[in-house]
Amino acid sequence: MAQQKSVYPEGDALEAQITKRHRIGRAWHTFFLAATITAIVVLLALLYNIVNSAFGLVAVQSEVAPKSLVLAVEEERMLTASNVVSSEDDNELAAGVMSDADAIGFFGYAYYLENADALQVVAVDGVMPSAETAVSGEYPLSRSLYIYTTADIMAANPAVSAFVNYYLTQVNGVIEDVGYFPASAQDINAGQIAWLGANGYDTSAGRWVTFSPEGLSGTIAVAGSSTVFPLTQRIADMFSTDGFQGSVNIESIGSTAGLQAFCVDGSIDIANASRPINQAELEACKANGRTPIEIRVGVDALAIVVNPANTSVTNVTGDELKQIFTSAETWSDVNASWPQAAIQRYLPGADSGTLDFFSETVFDEALSDLSKETLVSLLQANISVGLGRRLERDQRFFANTLVFEDEATWAEVCSSDDPPAGCTLPERSQENVYELVLERVVVPQAVQTWSLVDSIFHRGAVLAEAAVSYPNAEVEFRSWLTPQFLTRPQSSEPELAGVRTAVLGSLWVIGITVLFSFPIGVSAAIYLEEYASDTWLNRLLQTNINNLAGVPSIIYGMLGLAIFVRVLEGFTSGAALSVVDDSTTANGRTIVSAGLTLGLLILPIIIINAQEAIRAVPNSLRQASFGLGATKWQTIWYHVLPNALPGILTGVILAMSRAIGETAPLVVVGASTFITVDPSGPFSKFTVLPIQIYQWTSRPQDEFRNIAAAAIIVLLALLLTLNASAVLLRNRYSKRMG
Repeated sequence: MAQQKSVYPEGDALEAQITKRHRIGRAWHTFFLAATITAIVVLLALLYNIVNSAFGLVAVQSEVAPKSLVLAVEEERMLTASNVVSSEDDNELAAGVMSDADAIGFFGYAYYLENADALQVVAVDGVMPSAETAVSGEYPLSRSLYIYTTADIMAANPAVSAFVNYYLTQVNGVIEDVGYFPASAQDINAGQIAWLGANGYDTSAGRWVTFSPEGLSGTIAVAGSSTVFPLTQRIADMFSTDGFQGSVNIESIGSTAGLQAFCVDGSIDIANASRPINQAELEACKANGRTPIEIRVGVDALAIVVNPANTSVTNVTGDELKQIFTSAETWSDVNASWPQAAIQRYLPGADSGTLDFFSETVFDEALSDLSKETLVSLLQANISVGLGRRLERDQRFFANTLVFEDEATWAEVCSSDDPPAGCTLPERSQENVYELVLERVVVPQAVQTWSLVDSIFHRGAVLAEAAVSYPNAEVEFRSWLTPQFLTRPQSSEPELAGVRTAVLGSLWVIGITVLFSFPIGVSAAIYLEEYASDTWLNRLLQTNINNLAGVPSIIYGMLGLAIFVRVLEGFTSGAALSVVDDSTTANGRTIVSAGLTLGLLILPIIIINAQEAIRAVPNSLRQASFGLGATKWQTIWYHVLPNALPGILTGVILAMSRAIGETAPLVVVGASTFITVDPSGPFSKFTVLPIQIYQWTSRPQDEFRNIAAAAIIVLLALLLTLNASAVLLRNRYSKRMG
């Protein structure tokens, strides 16, 4: 009998086969390792791109600066308090305090020095005003003094150019005699460089050019701060003494009025100011073709003074200053050890930069800190009555008081067949009114944004670019992902937009999706694995389920549109269940349709994973159950499903991860791309986070891409949270089975 040839390789052939298999294994190992590394690199690049866009420096420009609104509120409180005398003339204020034993006031340090024998200066937070404490900034009420002009004014009027030159040359030599403190060498040098550049000189040389006023003539108009007035007057007198043959006309009208005359009226050549020019004034200058040059000429210590007869008040804190100049009626209201006499207040006028500086320094409040009543008054003063009525009809500001609407009209509209929402909704919260003030009054706009990397590693270049391109904007480091971003609804302004509506919509949709697909998917898997016989019909059903798992999501969107939105419109709109107010305007483009559509999308995934989990349960477990007399359903319910549940939940996690990131089917079904009303139930109109992100990324403004990056982080966090919850649930059942 012939020896049968072995079908297995031997010797060299076996060694070659093993070597080949090892080589193929190493190749596949290398491929999988490279694929894993590539996936990690791509994921890190994606996360880097998202984080780089969600954080960074932003140049924000508002129509009305929030600080100016707060400032106006606090100044109004001070000027309307009891026993107040206000004046733009600091000499008048000083005379008032000297003549009243219960008086208190504040003004520039020079006016205090002029009357030091008849006034008592008060320490603030334990620090007395002096040259040392003012220049170092230790004294809380120290401030810089400024003059403003433009290159065009100096070119058109050489006398103005010569006067500013003379000012910068002489100011530090006389400022202490006037009663103020010299500006730093850096401040004076910066002013000189600004003058050289404005007058066409080479600033790189660093050489200061001086001019003699002798023989010059012309007229120079100066107006503004009463604090800077004596300093400018001293320089003007010296200017004339040294040979200027023209006239320097100086008015003490307050910083605000002076900058108004400079920027809006164009009636003066130089503006004196005891505070920096603000954004609104810069915008006014820009609108009138004036580009102000800011020159810091000295330092002042705002003196808080009382009558020498008041020996009790020698030191005040910031909180005590707030009470003294607003709510307190008597000295003892502020401090029990002080006199019970009524406080007599002497304040600079409403146009005074001194009042602005005092308010901004002492009342260090943010717009968001103001009371609801104050915020409503700001709205009332800055928006039209028509807009106010519409906002009030959307939701009342106060439960018992109407702000924009009269009682008779309100009663009429609320008793109509279609009353506005404000008739039944609770009153607005302080946070809600604050958001309205931001949106309708402040109107902040991000005119430029920079990435996180540029903001950290090229901060200097960014700030320099912002100073040139956006001189009126405030540059701030911003996280676009903030608590307000999570709690605000959608808005056409990226600075005010949020994802609250989209997050709620996503949760509603994914909740209905899982509630619909989970029981149906698991039931189908149980039937196919435990009950279905091996027939051509069941094989066809299994094949179709496998194929449906790979169908593009847009096809499911078309299916959902045809069935849930159109055929079942009566149910998915809520009209058939009488849960909508107006069935004539209801349609099926609701959360229910979206949830059912996504339920169909993930149903094959859940079925396939559930089948695999059920199939993995050992047959010996079933046989043992049958041997003890259990029915088939009892075996499935008490033994198969509990053991398969961890695997089933793994499939649900995968399916849910796909559903929460879907966009195409929801767009087809009719999800809104812009909606500001939160979903209140399964029959509400809606949007979801992926659609919100898509809508923002398609906008041309960079700011929308920034908030899109922040929304992606929110979406990832939501996805991880839902997945983590499902994983914990799965692990809990796994431990039980163990």
